[in-house]
Amino acid sequence: MTKVGSQSWAQLYTCHFQIDVEGWWITIYNDCDEMDYCERCVSPEGNCWEFDPGDRTDPIALLSTWEHQTLARMLKAL
Repeated sequence: MTKVGSQSWAQLYTCHFQIDVEGWWITIYNDCDEMDYCERCVSPEGNCWEFDPGDRTDPIALLSTWEHQTLARMLKAL
């Protein structure tokens, strides 16, 4: 996992943060240093999925507690 932009998670305190995970571009909303929701996922082939905040299909909402905590630590380390 790598960040797409030049700013770190902490620098984008309340903004969208984009990461690249094996060619998948994932946009996550950073809400005051807390992972809030996934706005968009784009596959390596260019297929795009967009999610509304609070939507039950939001991938962030589907994570277990352990997965959520692990992803949050990984984002803060970028």
